Amino acid sequence: MDSNKEKQEISIIGRLFSLEALLILMGLLSLISGIVGRQLMPVFWGVMILGGSVALHFVRKKDWKKHWEELEEEKRIYEERARKRKEKGDGGK
Repeated sequence: MDSNKEKQEISIIGRLFSLEALLILMGLLSLISGIVGRQLMPVFWGVMILGGSVALHFVRKKDWKKHWEELEEEKRIYEERARKRKEKGDGGK
């Protein structure tokens, strides 16, 4: 049971120091320093970093295998329709 607790603590520490968490922290620090110092560029970069972190979260959350399968299915349907149109056009000659 003690080993399981250690693994959970390591997991929590790993999440706290993950690259995403560090990105968010950097964005917040840049945003806050820009607001406190009344400088536009750090605020801009803070907003951009935070926006990128949110986008990264949604990109990583997406089921990419399912996405590529759906694209392949759409491509197959499109090619099948194009083939039928071509056959229909050739049959009239």
